[in-house]
Amino acid sequence: MKNTLLRKMRTVVYSNGLTSPQIQFGTFRIKTTEDVENSISEALNTGYRAFDTASVYKNHAKIAKTLRECLPKLGLTRADIWLTSKLAPKDHGEKRCEEAIGNILRDLDTDYLDLLLIHWPGVQRLEVTDPQNRILRQESWRVLERFYREGKLRSIGVSNYTQRHLEELLDHCEVSPHVLQTELHPHYQQTELVKFCRLHNIHVQAYSSLGQAGSESPLFRSEAVVSTSDDLGLTPAQVLLTWGIQSGFTVMPKSVTPSRIRENFQLDLKLPEDAMKRLNDLEKEV
Repeated sequence: MKNTLLRKMRTVVYSNGLTSPQIQFGTFRIKTTEDVENSISEALNTGYRAFDTASVYKNHAKIAKTLRECLPKLGLTRADIWLTSKLAPKDHGEKRCEEAIGNILRDLDTDYLDLLLIHWPGVQRLEVTDPQNRILRQESWRVLERFYREGKLRSIGVSNYTQRHLEELLDHCEVSPHVLQTELHPHYQQTELVKFCRLHNIHVQAYSSLGQAGSESPLFRSEAVVSTSDDLGLTPAQVLLTWGIQSGFTVMPKSVTPSRIRENFQLDLKLPEDAMKRLNDLEKEV
């Protein structure tokens, strides 16, 4: 990604020195061809340069087609954007993981990914207590490490891991995870997990920044969010996303509505210290 572009946007630096956009466009549940094309195009025109997807989202090929069509129109190339995907729970284990990464690269029409995450610590169809979960996810991580060394993955990490899972991974890995992606918002702050990640130089990406119900989330009715929104002239979504950014997380808002796509990228105001404190205190409500 070009340095001239990076200077124009909020960024974070991973433990391996790689610089990543701090505001990324999420594509969860964006599946139809029309929605993918319209939302990705709007996001690119707005200024988003990072896109988060996953094998289980089943939209890789549609995203790739849209990028092929849109990037040249904006004078952009693959090197100007950041692509993240995730290994599906069914693809744990050395052989399946290796094949899955090849499929992800093919479907996204790219020679490399900027970030690949293990989507879930468990293996599809296995009971949580099955010891094969641990064995297979360790095999998967070794494959990620190999692809990372080969340059096909510029960074690697995990999603939905608990501290226990991370401790296990750190005990056996040769390349420490660069990223943990997990649910984070004022009602669910996972303080101890975040502290653990910072202690081990693992960058935290926050999904469901607005709460699991999106705009229907109880967060949107919280006095702290509503008053901060009114005081600063921001939407509730902008308040919550800015809380995530000021907390040091990468945020990944998703929408198929053009106005919301634009609003979710316009996060230039800094929340006052008292507003951050009120938002931090919201976890006590639930």
